[in-house]
Amino acid sequence: MRKLMVLGANDAVVPLIRAGRALGFTTYAVSIPGAYPGFAEADYAVHADITSEREVFEAAVRIGADGIATCCMDVGLRALGSACERLHLAGPSEGAARLSTNKYEMKQAFLRCGVRTPASQMVDSPEALQKVLQGLSYPVMLKAVDQMGSRGIFRCGTREEVIERYPACMAASKAPYCLVETYVSGPSFGVEGMVKDGRIVFFLPNGTTVYDGYTATPVGHYYPAPELEAVRKDLEEQVPRIVEALGIRTSPFNCDFILHDGRPYCIEATARAGANGLPELTGGCFGVNYYEQIVRLAMGEPLSAALGAYKSGKACLTYMLHSGRSGILTGLAGRPLPEGAEVSMHASVGDEVRAYTNGRDYLGSVLITGDTLETCRKRLCGTLDAIGAEVDGQRI
Repeated sequence: MRKLMVLGANDAVVPLIRAGRALGFTTYAVSIPGAYPGFAEADYAVHADITSEREVFEAAVRIGADGIATCCMDVGLRALGSACERLHLAGPSEGAARLSTNKYEMKQAFLRCGVRTPASQMVDSPEALQKVLQGLSYPVMLKAVDQMGSRGIFRCGTREEVIERYPACMAASKAPYCLVETYVSGPSFGVEGMVKDGRIVFFLPNGTTVYDGYTATPVGHYYPAPELEAVRKDLEEQVPRIVEALGIRTSPFNCDFILHDGRPYCIEATARAGANGLPELTGGCFGVNYYEQIVRLAMGEPLSAALGAYKSGKACLTYMLHSGRSGILTGLAGRPLPEGAEVSMHASVGDEVRAYTNGRDYLGSVLITGDTLETCRKRLCGTLDAIGAEVDGQRI
């Protein structure tokens, strides 16, 4: 039986492990020791640090892996790319993984390939920061270059706020530098896609629902997104340039955009499937299990013929449950869900939860399907009422 190695064992990769087993592969969940649900879902648990290229490579050799996959997180992506390249497995190259996990190097690659992206400058000391801030217009973005889920990223409205946030930005990063980036305003949206043997199999523009904190962070996605129809041709030029810039040959990919003055600006992109319900949204749009397609790609198997062909008459929406305050999850109503609604809870009654700041603070996820986006949004309201989540006795 062929062997699939999945990097990670948290909630995000559990559907990927299940997909591998459903396809008949022997699955290995790889992560540091801990009470991670993926260990119970996989056929075998393997303890290794997935941020270590050496440990992941050695685990793949020891297992005799026929494919390596992950999704929804950048942790382990560099090790995945390195192992795939050294073992001649399907997946992102070491170079593509490196560019995907360093916003500064990614920006340089974007500029070389003509990708429209906000201007940015690298800062490696308080003195360099002072020089960069001279003559800037505000607000600006201050960004750790090697984090995901909006960690270490701040929207700063004044020079003083940039200086104040700089230590926290650097503390969030392993890199000795960060980015100061021009702020572009407008609606956020994303593009989910897949590349096989250098050919873009599909790309799916989708709307983004954001939580507006220190920076706008995604808490949901939806399709169709009527506001993006006018920029479809522009995206048909920009997306291939992004794929070229990152050097993606065989991998899922995910891009974050801002629609500014009628033009899409790519904020960042990565050689893996997106998070926040994007695999569920993609699968719903095409009528496939998208986690199975990610596994097939990693294992060198044929992809579904339906992939890339929008299932007309179907709208999809995802939403990540979160709380505006920290405390104890004291209640879940658990009433019957509306038609077309699916809920997956990551937190249980009695768990301590944190006020939402980034993707680590989600309590669960919701997938809604319907015949129109308006129907999906109405069903989401009914679903949130049915869940009835309470923190310290108060509805969130």
